[in-house]
Amino acid sequence: MARNGIVEDEENNFTHNRVLPVASTPTPGQIKEESDAKVFLSTKVLGLEQLLSLEVWRASLAELLGTAVLVFALDTIVISTLQTETKTPNLVMSVLIAFVVAVLLLATYPISGGHINPIVTFAALLTGLISISKAAIYILAQCVGGILGSLALKAVVNSAIERTYSLAGCTVTIVVPGTDGPTVIGMGNSQALWLEIICSFVFLFASVWMAFDRRQAKAVGRVIICIILGVVLGLLVFISTTVTATKGYGGAGLNPARCFGPAVVRGGHLWNGHWIFWIGPTIGCVAFALYVKMIPREHTHSY
Repeated sequence: MARNGIVEDEENNFTHNRVLPVASTPTPGQIKEESDAKVFLSTKVLGLEQLLSLEVWRASLAELLGTAVLVFALDTIVISTLQTETKTPNLVMSVLIAFVVAVLLLATYPISGGHINPIVTFAALLTGLISISKAAIYILAQCVGGILGSLALKAVVNSAIERTYSLAGCTVTIVVPGTDGPTVIGMGNSQALWLEIICSFVFLFASVWMAFDRRQAKAVGRVIICIILGVVLGLLVFISTTVTATKGYGGAGLNPARCFGPAVVRGGHLWNGHWIFWIGPTIGCVAFALYVKMIPREHTHSY
């Protein structure tokens, strides 16, 4: 009944007790929260609609071509630097790599964000900047680009160079002739794994974070950020190839797609320890994401 404009609770005609709602019956507020959670999961986290998005697939084309050119250019630099027998091949190689990376980042940044590296894409996923679907599309494009870049390199070098330098693929150990037969030389898997983890984290911490942080990206500028990314990557290549100074070890990969391409095209010993160039960066990305999550919300400007 209504009394003075106020609707009273409904009562049971037999017992005069209040009729309470069933505990499992969702309220309108709960229904809205559940709906919002499902929308957040499907759009923000999974990004299922991006699987059919022409914009995302067009952006992935830039990732594919950018990675293909990157692999072709970097592997060419590695081979030519070693073949010319310069006194400081690691330094020359690192400087050229820094330059090439900066240029390619500037070329792909306006289209796809300039990842051209599964490490960058996976870190962006873990920090909530892109969805799982977009990350999967980008990494697939990068791996295909790595294969195409290696195929292009194979098409322009002779068989002797391809055999001698293994298309400049990522190696942990190699087999060389010895007095007592073939001998395996290189670095231990645990050492190579730790170096990959550390270098991947430093790469993300010292340079990629600037691109993720919108405030810094706006203040510093796109060109400067791309140059910093290239310089940091070049320094890490120089450090990983110089400090270890181990024959047979090709240095930190710092780009699983670059290691994947030559391994698919050339095969053979390039698959030995190949998992290190994926697991190491993955652990480095997770460590970086944990670091980002520990930063107070008011000090991060990524969202």
